[in-house]
Amino acid sequence: MEPIATSRRNFNFAPQQEFLMQGSIMDTSCEVLLHRLRGLCDNADENPEAFHDYEMVFQIRKWSTGTPLVLRARQALDHPEMPWHLRYIGQPEIGDKNRATMIRSCIDVDTSSNVVQFLNELGFRLDYEFVLKGFMFRKGRMKVTVAKVCRLLQQNNTDSIEPVSQSYLVELSVVAPTGQLAYIISDLHAHLIMLVEYLTLAE
Repeated sequence: MEPIATSRRNFNFAPQQEFLMQGSIMDTSCEVLLHRLRGLCDNADENPEAFHDYEMVFQIRKWSTGTPLVLRARQALDHPEMPWHLRYIGQPEIGDKNRATMIRSCIDVDTSSNVVQFLNELGFRLDYEFVLKGFMFRKGRMKVTVAKVCRLLQQNNTDSIEPVSQSYLVELSVVAPTGQLAYIISDLHAHLIMLVEYLTLAE
């Protein structure tokens, strides 16, 4: 692939762990949630960062185990000049069942625009694709996204989409180097309590 310039998405080659919590909120309550998040998260005096992304999920079978290896290629439709983003996400770890947070390994890299052709030549095949359009907030090390998930009516045509449901996907996540589990969960738990309360009030 071609060399690319540094962008707002940092290069992360070292193995990382992602601590993730997911939920949803109805369309009718989204504005209330955005207002509450804007007051709770950092930079309350600024508008939240908007994003409009196209994501393609690829799979290839691993001959040793037969289980698929999954890679996600994402393009920022609102900033087409920026590099594509390639992500590997591991299987969720089995931990404390009383915790609402999912823990999984992840690797993130920026790539050139021919990443789809590169993956196809390696033997990867497109599994599914979708468009995400929404807003991103930050609270310390935590990232909060509120996004509408849309399916493509025509393959590879990001202008031909429709919403999957009458709700928004809400994700709370922290990415950190492997080995910082105890500190991250302790720090994340306090923020999760506050944000879950806001989600409940918004509904």
